Amino acid sequence: MRVITQHIVGDPSVLEIAEIARPEPSYGQVLIKVGAIGVNPVDGHVRSGAMAMLGRPPFTVGWDVAGTVETVGPGVSAFALGDEVLGMLALPGAGNTYAEYVLASINEIVHKPTGLTVEQAAGLPMVGLTAWQSLVGLAQIQPGQRVLVHRAAGGVGHLAVQIAKARGAHVLGTASVGKHELLRRLGVDEPVDYRTRDFAEVGQVDVVFDLVGGEYGERSASIVAPGGVLISAYPQDTGVTPDRIAELGIRHAVTIVHPSAPDLAQLAALVEAGRLTVHVDQVLPLAEAAKAHGIVAAGAVTGKLVLVP
Repeated sequence: MRVITQHIVGDPSVLEIAEIARPEPSYGQVLIKVGAIGVNPVDGHVRSGAMAMLGRPPFTVGWDVAGTVETVGPGVSAFALGDEVLGMLALPGAGNTYAEYVLASINEIVHKPTGLTVEQAAGLPMVGLTAWQSLVGLAQIQPGQRVLVHRAAGGVGHLAVQIAKARGAHVLGTASVGKHELLRRLGVDEPVDYRTRDFAEVGQVDVVFDLVGGEYGERSASIVAPGGVLISAYPQDTGVTPDRIAELGIRHAVTIVHPSAPDLAQLAALVEAGRLTVHVDQVLPLAEAAKAHGIVAAGAVTGKLVLVP
């Protein structure tokens, strides 16, 4: 089978195509024939060496996948040959999803909801889990709360606003004005053009989901109502100190996404109920993985970019 691999860390040009033997599933695993692969910023961080998650190369990046079960390993009863599935694999280990076939544990995948194409399904897992684990798991948002999502038209953000809306929240989202129509279609009550308006002008909110970090952290914390919560997606640069959090009387949580079939099942249920969709901005061939990494690094994606073998 073909895979994308690298022998050194560096810019996107280090990614290359290789031929390796197709793996065989062991106990509790299935082999997936890959239909599409979601590209995430972490892919580029690991490729470049900025995150040494996989140690020294050679390695294959990629954690999001959607496809069809090709082979079922011993001890597997929940999935059968031909089942359409999606998942986020092995994080923080090697997911190896930039490939034509990939091994997955049954604890990392769910059946693909009928409401998504294979490309949309591949774009769901990491960003969907990040949004769900942040807003539902950490923030525990409640009906009627005011929830502000930064970078609301991005991969995580465009799912976060839908999840918040499905939970009964009044949703605000920051994005450039050209993306406001999309945000309204996704259920955002108040799009905020961060280029022309200070988001702090929206008044107090119960929850801020900060997908920017840095100076956004302090400004976001300042508008969280006492007893509310700030969720930061960038642990290395939250932009706010514990003393400031205590002074404001709010809660601060940092989200680190982890694989979870139960959480994916919750997301799939929202899809089936018509409450959640995935906006796929671009689809590229697997062989153009380097180009995909350049596009994602430039911040030139609304929603998701997906690779197909």
